[in-house]
Amino acid sequence: MRVVVVGAGVIGVATAYYLSRVGCEVTVVDRAGTVADAASRANAGQLSYSFTDALAKPGFIAQIPSLLAGRNPGSRVRLAPDLLPWGLRFLAQCTSGRAQRNTLAVLHTAMRSASLLNDLRQSLPFNFSHRSAGKLVLLSSDDELRSAEASSKLKNSHGCATEILTAKDAIGLEESLDALSATFTGAVYSRNDEVADARPFTLGMQNWLEKSGAATFLLGATVDRIPIKQNRVRSVLVAGEEIEADAIVVCAGAWSGKLLRPLGVDPHIYPVRGYSVTLPQGERSPLISVTALKQRIVFSHINGSMRIAGFADFAGFSTDDDHQRVKTLVDVAQSFAPLAANYAALEQQQWGGFRPMTPDGRPRIGKTRVDGLYLNTGHGMLGWTLACASGYDVARAVTKTLH
Repeated sequence: MRVVVVGAGVIGVATAYYLSRVGCEVTVVDRAGTVADAASRANAGQLSYSFTDALAKPGFIAQIPSLLAGRNPGSRVRLAPDLLPWGLRFLAQCTSGRAQRNTLAVLHTAMRSASLLNDLRQSLPFNFSHRSAGKLVLLSSDDELRSAEASSKLKNSHGCATEILTAKDAIGLEESLDALSATFTGAVYSRNDEVADARPFTLGMQNWLEKSGAATFLLGATVDRIPIKQNRVRSVLVAGEEIEADAIVVCAGAWSGKLLRPLGVDPHIYPVRGYSVTLPQGERSPLISVTALKQRIVFSHINGSMRIAGFADFAGFSTDDDHQRVKTLVDVAQSFAPLAANYAALEQQQWGGFRPMTPDGRPRIGKTRVDGLYLNTGHGMLGWTLACASGYDVARAVTKTLH
């Protein structure tokens, strides 16, 4: 069974692995010259299995005036025609019931992904800086605390181990929090969350799959279109050449809609840009992963360095302000946690990437109404976290349909 996977980020390469495990002949196609070149390149590095809270929830509505006015440096919104229909779908998800269902749906996928990655790690012949770090989500207000208590109770009832800590107890777990410039009222602690570097994982998987003959990678090759005949796809066109396949899995992240809409399939994905910088450790670098909700930033200790990531910009595919946005990210981080990293380091590894966000926060995984066409896209900020489970699921969907 020949399967073409479109996209060579962590989602596409994980998909290729699980397809190869069920006996498929896999070709991975990506326009970039290397795997993990976009959203997977230098993301936060957090495997946040416990932090799957839906972005679309009742409390978000109150934030809209501030976002539109640009009063929060952690997010920019540029009103544009393509944002409006997505935004209306997003607002429709901002009810308590839908937020709860969406949170749990992603949580169940995340918990399975943790188990699958743990199994996979036993056989991997390469290092990707995996570490059981735990995670602290810092809460800065009574509203955040009440919301976190309700979310924690819900997730714990579904087998996810999280607990609410006082600020004093959080500092007892992670002493570097005592050096923060801002106070916080409490924290959510998830002991089972992990950190790992998505890019070395994806590069290692590519090398492993190629050496074993389990997959072929066609990089630096743009998929022009996916022809459809009698409601079925049988090939992709790459640089004018046709690559035949029994199934095609689109794992193209924020660019998935461009390929899919001509086929009458719309995953309703919007590109939300985030940023990161990787710096040398500071005098008081946290070992536990830290998320500051109010500032929209995270701190991850990866392979001896401090990766600071965050922000959420709704500005289409624009990259015009990347330099300034990274500078703002560093300024916010330094103001909040002045000793967490060496902010004066001359060499900074900077990154900006588009997260493929769906209105309900759920990835689009499985078959479409077009025969032979499958999706594994729309993971938002949790692509690395959900990679193994979503790859596993779409591989099963492909073989179940075609056998």
